[in-house]
Amino acid sequence: MSLKLNVEMLPQASAPPQEAFSPEAFAFLNHLRFVAMNCRVKPRTDLFEACALLKVERSDSRDAHADALMRCLTEAFGKPARLYAPGTQDLTFDEQWLMRLGLSYAANDRDSQSFLLGSRVSAENRRLVGFLVGRIAEYFSLN
Repeated sequence: MSLKLNVEMLPQASAPPQEAFSPEAFAFLNHLRFVAMNCRVKPRTDLFEACALLKVERSDSRDAHADALMRCLTEAFGKPARLYAPGTQDLTFDEQWLMRLGLSYAANDRDSQSFLLGSRVSAENRRLVGFLVGRIAEYFSLN
């Protein structure tokens, strides 16, 4: 007795559809992409020191917070983040994660914030990364 496999009955694999993000979410990401490009020539810095410097300088600018985040993202992830050039419509996993985290801060969705930070960032860096992303997200209408 032989069994024949009917291939037509099997579900077909396809690429998962890319999540549609709002233009505001892309503006948030493109800002981070521009800052990341400028940070390539700057020295990496410790996340704690970067946040402490922001507090000492009493900086409220999104650029200062974005600069600190992008200079420390390698430390937070434990590996270099992959970011495309500004204006690119394709998204890396790191970029999707950053956009989702920014959206969760804009929506004050603490469950998503906790999940996203816990999935990629070491426990000692979660509060600082969350602070930076939250401050940057305040400047964009991400809802």
